Amino acid sequence: MIRLHNAKVITMEKGTQPQHMEVWVEGDKIAYVGNPTAEELAGASFERDIDVKGNVLMPSFKNAHTHSAMTFLRSYADDLPLQDWLFKQVFPMEAKLNGEYVYWLTKLAILEYLSTGCTAAFDMYFELDDYVKACTESGFRSVLCGAVSGDKSSARRLEQNYLKFKDCHPLIGYMLGFHAEYTAQQELIEAVAELAEKYKAPVAMHNSETAKEVRECVEKYGKTPTELFESLGIFNYGGAGFHCVHMSDNDLEIFKRKGVWAVHCPGSNVKLASGIAPVAKMQEMGINIALGTDGPASNNCLDMFREMFLMTGLQKIALGDASACPADRVLEAATVGGARAMGLDNCDTIAVGKQADLVVIDINRPNMQPLNNIGKNIVYSGSKENVAMTMCAGRVLYENGEFFIGEEPEVIYKHANDIITGMKE
Repeated sequence: MIRLHNAKVITMEKGTQPQHMEVWVEGDKIAYVGNPTAEELAGASFERDIDVKGNVLMPSFKNAHTHSAMTFLRSYADDLPLQDWLFKQVFPMEAKLNGEYVYWLTKLAILEYLSTGCTAAFDMYFELDDYVKACTESGFRSVLCGAVSGDKSSARRLEQNYLKFKDCHPLIGYMLGFHAEYTAQQELIEAVAELAEKYKAPVAMHNSETAKEVRECVEKYGKTPTELFESLGIFNYGGAGFHCVHMSDNDLEIFKRKGVWAVHCPGSNVKLASGIAPVAKMQEMGINIALGTDGPASNNCLDMFREMFLMTGLQKIALGDASACPADRVLEAATVGGARAMGLDNCDTIAVGKQADLVVIDINRPNMQPLNNIGKNIVYSGSKENVAMTMCAGRVLYENGEFFIGEEPEVIYKHANDIITGMKE
C-alpha cells in the first residue's frame, strides 16, 4: 500500500476546496481518504510513504479529445486554415504512418501527458494495436474513439474494433465513433447508429468545429450536423461531440436532452481560427462539458493547464463578462468532466474504491503563492511546472521530472525525430 500524507486534498466530490487529509492506495484503487487514528496507522502496512509536503493532491487531468500520435506533425503544418491544414498537409503525411511509427509517437505524447498531470486520453486515431501497446506498456490509461470515415463498409471495421478493444485491458476502453459528418457518407452514419442501438452504446465524433462545416452540412441535408446525427439516432445513448464551436440553440437543446458531452478544445480552436464555443451558455443550460487539447498538430501541445486558462479566458472575452466560466467549473471540466465523458466514472474523483489516478500539484512555487484560493491558482496561474507527481492506476509514472514508463525519454525523442526525418525524404 502507498500512503500519501500531509496533503491538501481536493477530492472534486464537492467543489475545489482543499481539505487536510491523506490518501492510501492499494493496488490500482484508493483504499482510504481521511485523517487516520494512531490505531489505524499502526495497523496499516505501507510499501511506500510519500510526504506530499503540504502540496495539493487531486484527481489527475483527463484529456477528453486528442490524437496522440500526431506528435510527429507538431509545428509542421502551422498557420493554415482548418480545411487546408487537414486535407493538404495532415492527411497526406498521415498516409505515410505505420504501426511502429504510431507506437513511438504515442509514447512521446504519453511523456507530455504525464508531465502535465494527465493520466487518460480520449484518443481518435488508427493503428490501434500499436497505440494500445504503447499505452499499456507505459501504464497510461486511454479510451479509444472510433475514427471511421467514408462509406458504409467502414462500419464493419468499427464493430470489430469495438468488440476487440472495449474490454481488452484494464487501462483501455473503446467508444463507438466516426471522424465527422464531412468525412462520412450518410449511409455510414446510419450504420454507426445501428451499432449504437445494437450495443446500447454512446457515440462520439468531431462536431460543428467550423462555420464552413456547418454551412455545407445545412446545404446538403437541410440540418446542422447535430440535427442530422439526432435524426439518424446517433445520440440515442448519449455520446460526445468534439469542439462544438458553431452550435445553434436547437443543437444545444439536443445536447442537453440527449445528455451528450460537449468536449471543448479552446487551444486548437484558437490556433485554427475556428471560433469560440458557447461554453458559458452550455454551462447555464446544464450541458455536460469536458476539456481536451485536440492533437499536437493543431494545438501544438498537450497541456491541460493552458486549455483551462483558455477555456475561461475566451468566454470572458466573448461575452465581455469577467465573471463568465468560473475557475471551479473549469477545473471540474478538466478532471471530472473528462473522466465521465470517456465513460471512466471510476476515475473521476478521490473516493474509496475509485481508481488511483492522481496528481500532486506543487504549490510551493512562486506562481502559486500566496494561497488566497488554491483552486483558482491552479486554473489561472498554474502550469505544468507545478506537476510534482502523476499516478495512474496506483503506479507513479512521473515524479520530480523523472519518468517511469519503462523507456528513457531520449530513446523516444530519437525515434520521433527519425520518423519525421524519414517521412520528409
